[in-house]
Amino acid sequence: MSGTIDPKLRARCQFRARIVKAIAHPVRLLILEELLRSGSRCVCEIAELVGLDMSTASRHLAQMKEAGILTDERKGAMTFYRIRTPCVLQFLECIDRVAQEGLEKQLDLLR
Repeated sequence: MSGTIDPKLRARCQFRARIVKAIAHPVRLLILEELLRSGSRCVCEIAELVGLDMSTASRHLAQMKEAGILTDERKGAMTFYRIRTPCVLQFLECIDRVAQEGLEKQLDLLR
C-alpha cells in the first residue's frame, strides 16, 4: 500500500476546507441564518442585523461569495446577497445534529 494521497482527493479536501472555513465564524453563521430566513438582504441591512459597520460586513460577505456560498446582485447603488445553493441548510442541520449528539453523550455520562 502506498503512503501517498491521491492528488485529486487532496485537491478536493483543500477545496472543501476553503468552503467550510468561509462559514466558520459566528457572524457568517448569523448572516447565513438570516439569508436562509429572508432569502435576500442588502449589505446595509445585514450590517445592521449583525451589529457591524458596512465595511466589516462586506468583508464577511465577500469571503462567503468567493467560496461560492453566496451570490450578489446590484440594484442601483445597493448590493443584495442571497445563498447560492440552498443545500447549505443541510450542512447547518448536520452541524446541529453533531452538536446535539455530543451533548446527549455528555448528559449520558452524568446520569
